[in-house]
Amino acid sequence: MKTRRSRLRISLAVIAILAVVAVFVVRLVNIQLVNAAELNAQSYDKRAQSLTTYGTRGAIVDTNGAVLADSVERYDITASPRSALAGSDANGSVADALAKIAKVTKQDPVALMAALTADPQSDFAYLDKGVTLDVFTAVDKLNIPWVYFEQRPSRTYPNGAIAGNLVGFIGTDGPQAGLELTENTCLASKNGSATYEKAEDGTRLPGSLVTTKQPKDGGTLKLTIDRDLQWYVQQRIAQTYQALGATWATAVVIRVKDGHLMAVADYPSVDPNNVEGVPVTALGSLAFSTPYEPGSTMKALTAASLIDAGVVTPLSQMTTPGQLYLSDGSFIKDSFSHDDINYTLAGALVDSSNIAVSLFSQALSAQKRHDYMLAFGLNSQTEVGFNGESEGNVHPADQWDERTNLAVQFGQGMTATSVQMASIYQALGNGGVRMPVTLVEGCQQPDGTVTDVPSTTGNRVVSESAAKQTIQMLEQVVTEGFAAGSLQIPGYRVAAKSGTAQVADGQGGYGDATVISFAGLAPAENPEYAVVVTAGIPTSMYSSGAIATTFRDIMAQVLTTFRVTPSTEPAVSIPLRW
Repeated sequence: MKTRRSRLRISLAVIAILAVVAVFVVRLVNIQLVNAAELNAQSYDKRAQSLTTYGTRGAIVDTNGAVLADSVERYDITASPRSALAGSDANGSVADALAKIAKVTKQDPVALMAALTADPQSDFAYLDKGVTLDVFTAVDKLNIPWVYFEQRPSRTYPNGAIAGNLVGFIGTDGPQAGLELTENTCLASKNGSATYEKAEDGTRLPGSLVTTKQPKDGGTLKLTIDRDLQWYVQQRIAQTYQALGATWATAVVIRVKDGHLMAVADYPSVDPNNVEGVPVTALGSLAFSTPYEPGSTMKALTAASLIDAGVVTPLSQMTTPGQLYLSDGSFIKDSFSHDDINYTLAGALVDSSNIAVSLFSQALSAQKRHDYMLAFGLNSQTEVGFNGESEGNVHPADQWDERTNLAVQFGQGMTATSVQMASIYQALGNGGVRMPVTLVEGCQQPDGTVTDVPSTTGNRVVSESAAKQTIQMLEQVVTEGFAAGSLQIPGYRVAAKSGTAQVADGQGGYGDATVISFAGLAPAENPEYAVVVTAGIPTSMYSSGAIATTFRDIMAQVLTTFRVTPSTEPAVSIPLRW
């Protein structure tokens, strides 16, 4: 009987054991086979942490490779609140750790504690963003186990305000102005991604980093600008702005043979490292965005157009009265009082006679004169397509009233930008062929290929003879004009034209405010560079003579910078009167 009971107990025990084993086997099969993928995914999700890997935004460099904008490594300081706040003495040790971090990062420890405790069960919180390598190193040496770092690129402008008006800047929402914005397709990088596994305390497990998507660096944007020349031109135009008490001032240097912009300076102008330091109106480039009535610098275009059309020559004669009356009783006058003067076309340019130029221009129809103006690039943006660039304004010829029909020929009743005016003089210096205005030489991709190469095809706007004769007349402005003593550069022949234009008062008339400018070329016998300097609404001096020395100084620096060979041929003398 006892034996039978013992066997029964053993049998029941065996059955119970088998039942338990069967349950475990079923559960094990369910875990390892049936639900293995799902459980592994859930487990991985608890261990895995995603991570953004950053590509590097491309640099912006000048024509010689000098860096104007670059990317540097910065670091985000992050923490695991759950790991930091675990343990009975957490509050004291965390507060001490945050105090040490705050001392390095110059932050408020209370603010750091608030960031850490906002979500105590989280494994991620920002303590600081975008810190420098020095700060990163100092915090890393604190050896706080629940503090981690993420690397991210940041933008820097090593030359400060030099070409800041052109380069633009990056804001919290991405590119905000200048080439940083318009050339973002070239410069922009593409971020990648990675994952790593974390331990129970939130620390990264060594060797667990897996890249899931490779980042891609941006391209290098190469400009036509020469950094050193840009620096000088910016300094000189700032001095002019201050001396004249102007509202704004610009200077443009363009290479004649290819239309490359070698310097484009504005004042006021932005330093991309300190965007808040200037008014909003100075965040771009005034030379591209601010159209003005250019005044007598337009007379060079008028003269070239008339010569090209075959209706005048530099020796053409015009008896010029002291006032030119219009049908409504109003009149056009010159900047100086005079009786009748027998001007040649050359004399009209040298003495900058509005009346003589108006009379000479009537030999050609309004429509044809309008067409020449557009051929020189007026009324449309330049090929640069700069952010905020203006087209200027030349009304259709059939909308010109009697006064406008004359005034546009001496730069009133129409507007242009400083860069457009530089393009006009480039075309004259290039034998009448206007080249595309160029600011970007190209974009070099990370693999070495170059994209965004500008066009090198020019358009003839006047004959070589017309351009040459116009420059010869402009050269006499420098040798015999009212500002001759302020314009001459020893060893070089220079051709130039002044401009003083009244500013429209917004009520259909003109007030006392002016825009003054000088534009010209050198060497006159074989022009290599054109320079245009402009000051808007000066308050201390109102005549273009006040800006003549600025033109001379900048042109002299250009000739020196690029080692232009001095002139060897004598200037051509053309009679100014008859």
